[in-house]
Amino acid sequence: MAPMHNPPSSGPSQQRTVDSRTNIGDIEPPHRRVVVALGGNAITQPGDDGSVATDYANLKRSLRSVVDLVRRGYEVVVTHGNGPQVGNQMLRVELARGQAPDLPLDVMVADLQGGLGYMIERVLRNKLLRQGIDMPVCALLTLVEVSGDDPALHEPSKYVGQFYGQDEVETLVRERGWKMKEDKGRGWRRVVASPDPVAIVEKDLIVTLISSGALVIVTGGGGIPVRRDSAGLLKGVEAVIDKDLASSVLAAEIEASELFILTGVEQVALHFGTADEALLSSLTVEEARTYLAEGHFPVGSMGPKIEAACRFVENGGERALITDIFTLDQALAGRTGTWITAGSRSSPPRPGSGDAVATVA
Repeated sequence: MAPMHNPPSSGPSQQRTVDSRTNIGDIEPPHRRVVVALGGNAITQPGDDGSVATDYANLKRSLRSVVDLVRRGYEVVVTHGNGPQVGNQMLRVELARGQAPDLPLDVMVADLQGGLGYMIERVLRNKLLRQGIDMPVCALLTLVEVSGDDPALHEPSKYVGQFYGQDEVETLVRERGWKMKEDKGRGWRRVVASPDPVAIVEKDLIVTLISSGALVIVTGGGGIPVRRDSAGLLKGVEAVIDKDLASSVLAAEIEASELFILTGVEQVALHFGTADEALLSSLTVEEARTYLAEGHFPVGSMGPKIEAACRFVENGGERALITDIFTLDQALAGRTGTWITAGSRSSPPRPGSGDAVATVA
């Protein structure tokens, strides 16, 4: 591979700083629109009790990076996952069977989109207020269209809920009828159908909100899955859409310049979790798709993130970033993260856990 290239940067001239008690309408328009896809660890960390209080504590930490983007002059759209939460919601419904009416999966996704959106909005409003930034924040219930003929509806692949040991799997499958798969290196989890997102139903409304100066929270949990019948009417689909793939569709449809996929690792790696692990500072779409085809990025974990980043760039986006939610500022400074662009061949992978970096001009 050729020597490492630097991903494009907005540069200091394209950044804005919001001073104390600045009204967001009084400063120059933002230069870049970014979709920030928050991973499940933004809300529930592995090993957490999953309580609302714990989730709020996590959000107060993880959303600092979103406020920092506002201060840098970005026009920010936030999306988020719901994997741990929707698994817990499904479990609640199953345990209450016979005592309360069942809920279809699309309604559970809608419930969580509203609840988690409220939590994220509240934390962001308070953080902005404390920093003297007068900016409207809006969480919008978002429908995402899928195809009723998508074969993924019959092949569960989306991880939801908590992690289980291998010794628990047989009992869960037998007694609860769950479909289970191993999340490589992390444990066993329940899986549900996850069709490919086709379009964002509220796209035009989202653009209107962004253009009004709002920080918008949309497509939570990958969006509420719907399909159109022969008359064009919307019908609910019992599934969970991958939030990164939905974020990619959203970013392209609202003409964002960048897509930041924030997850639980600082950089994408080849041979992840093995002695041969090699970190990647930057990738072209061609390289990313080659590694994806070779099986380096499993379905249900890093695979959809790579696919989402590639689709975004292929559909006209400038660049995509994959990094840990707590190291976004370091990634923007060029000290960590993996950038995916449409450019010529990028840097070779480097072994180790922290030495592979790309310099951002």
